[in-house]
Amino acid sequence: MSFVKTCLKSLPLAAALALSAGGVLAADIAVIAGSANDEFFNRIKKGVDQATLVIEANGGKVNYLPTQNYDNFGPDLVGLINTAVGLGVDGIATPIWVPEAQIPALQQAASQGIKIMIYNSGSEHQDAVQGINYFGADDRVAGVAGGEYMAKNGAKKILCHIHVPGAVNLESRCDGVTEGAKANGAEVLRLPTPANIDSDATATSEAIKAELLKDPSIDAVITGAAWASDAAAIAVQQAGRPVMLGTFDLSPSVLSRIKDGSQKMAIDQQPYLQSFLAATMLAAEIDFGTRLATEPVLTGPAIVDASNVEVTMQGVEKGAR
Repeated sequence: MSFVKTCLKSLPLAAALALSAGGVLAADIAVIAGSANDEFFNRIKKGVDQATLVIEANGGKVNYLPTQNYDNFGPDLVGLINTAVGLGVDGIATPIWVPEAQIPALQQAASQGIKIMIYNSGSEHQDAVQGINYFGADDRVAGVAGGEYMAKNGAKKILCHIHVPGAVNLESRCDGVTEGAKANGAEVLRLPTPANIDSDATATSEAIKAELLKDPSIDAVITGAAWASDAAAIAVQQAGRPVMLGTFDLSPSVLSRIKDGSQKMAIDQQPYLQSFLAATMLAAEIDFGTRLATEPVLTGPAIVDASNVEVTMQGVEKGAR
């Protein structure tokens, strides 16, 4: 957390230095992101929007390229990479969620001299795509922290929900939950739900409820996204028995449940910081050849529970956490 605090304190200075630079920034970059229907990417978009203010003020340009949904995820991501290349950008900032599809496309982009920055997911593929750096959490490490926390707080059998089957970051999260829980005497089951019900709270709630009713020994649920935690909360209520609830990522409703005691915890990865840093540092690399000495730059995980929920809510209310 001390590293993150240092980054946050230095952001205004970094922006001021960029704005007062003698030369004119001219970096033309693309930022690839997930669906606008996915609440998580509201925070990603806020980070990009504020990075854009710095980049555009110096003559540069930011192209924000989100997927429409996750139904055809790998091919859609490749399409966005090709769109960025077709726009003639100097750099691409992107998560790597589907490596078998994205890596060849990013390698082709890099071979044309396009700079690659990775954020949110895919740090292990940095070298393969000639990535400059990675900004985000280590999903497995975050999962381990979540699994340990739930097991140490009494969970014996945890249901780990994956809302986009095959997405490496979500699979890694459940891998980590399994590792952390097992080391502390708990068991983990996985529940992958079809990609076509992603962001469908009703269908997701029914799927989770069915698992809870089928297996009464499940005493905890952890979801891979904040919106899915809303669905899980309804499922737990309808199942009619105590079930510990946790999630990756934050939202006002998640924090409200933590505050009132109906949800145990959430794991924050600071998405605003991920995209802000990825975009601004990509532009700095292109224009000045400057880069951070720290690699990768980790923005999480941080456990949010009853002990620190009040201060965290302030950031969420501003759309930055």
